[in-house]
Amino acid sequence: MSFNIAIDGPAGAGKSTIARKIAKKLGYIYVDTGAMYRAMALYLIRERIDPSETEKIDAKCEEADITIGYENGEQIVYLNGENVNGLIRTEEVGNMASASSPNPNVRKKMVELQQKLAASRDVVMDGRDIGTCVLPDAQVKVYLTADSRVRAERRYKELSEKGVSCDLDTIEKDIIERDHQDMTREISPLMQAEDAVLVDSSCMTIDEVVDAVIGLAGDR
Repeated sequence: MSFNIAIDGPAGAGKSTIARKIAKKLGYIYVDTGAMYRAMALYLIRERIDPSETEKIDAKCEEADITIGYENGEQIVYLNGENVNGLIRTEEVGNMASASSPNPNVRKKMVELQQKLAASRDVVMDGRDIGTCVLPDAQVKVYLTADSRVRAERRYKELSEKGVSCDLDTIEKDIIERDHQDMTREISPLMQAEDAVLVDSSCMTIDEVVDAVIGLAGDR
């Protein structure tokens, strides 16, 4: 039987970084669900579809072939055969992902692939509704969060190091708006699963969070 660790939480909480490190330490497969939704968002942007055009999203999402592979332990996201790892981390793609991910057809396609992976392999999976919807029977569930200002500062530092001009207050405003959008969406809103452990990383280092989650896995 496979062992699954589900990590949910708002944008900028450090889910992906934490999940990757945990998977590496435990020898599990890391499944970045957000990257899969971002790949779909990139496809929709390339097709010049507006987030409000629900019917067009319904039709076009069926044409997108999104798969994942692994090279040297790193997840590679493929969109119609193209490695798009370096193209899916922009603000534009992130905003489109938040707008398109609640779409039933988009979600159905993604969830089926995610559940298939988790059924056959030990995985660490992070996203917005992993513990509540995608992997409701996961042995370990974590709701990882942090203060909005802390999350904005992390994003500001990340962008600045890449030479991207940005404004801290604007980033925080976008994060707060993203939280509201994710938490109030009609289908599978962001929420803490009843049996998930709350971890606030505002005053924790990455390694402290990783050790805490691995400790939970050990207890199970």
